[in-house]
Amino acid sequence: MTSPRTAATLVAATLTFDGLLHVYWSTGSTWPARTEPALSQAVLGLDAPFTPPVVLPLAALLFTASGVVVTCARRPGARLPRLGTAAVAAGLALRGAAGLYWIAAKDPGTAFYWLNLGLYTPLCGALALAAARVARQDRGALREDAVRA
Repeated sequence: MTSPRTAATLVAATLTFDGLLHVYWSTGSTWPARTEPALSQAVLGLDAPFTPPVVLPLAALLFTASGVVVTCARRPGARLPRLGTAAVAAGLALRGAAGLYWIAAKDPGTAFYWLNLGLYTPLCGALALAAARVARQDRGALREDAVRA
């Protein structure tokens, strides 16, 4: 079984990478798409602006979630980081559940359909489980991990 610290590292690294993508998109860059509408369709499955007022708050949320998960792994007895990490797990699970709906509802001829099916939904599911693992750790488990390391 994955240790809480390993699970936290996985979640935090992924959320931080996603946050960095949002910061990058705030500059007007659209990689990996050619245009902003194409990026919006691939990432969201709908037309939405990728402007700084939209993507920078999302980046801040992703960076905050990353920090909360890491804090929870390092301080397993702290209530607020534990609740925050449970909220991160719930948010990721909700996005995963929405992804399952979109697999049934969206057009399979779109980039979003295939990215959602093969990347977004499975990744959110795995990250939700990993964040839940971090949130439910106890001090005894952390001591055992430290002894093994």
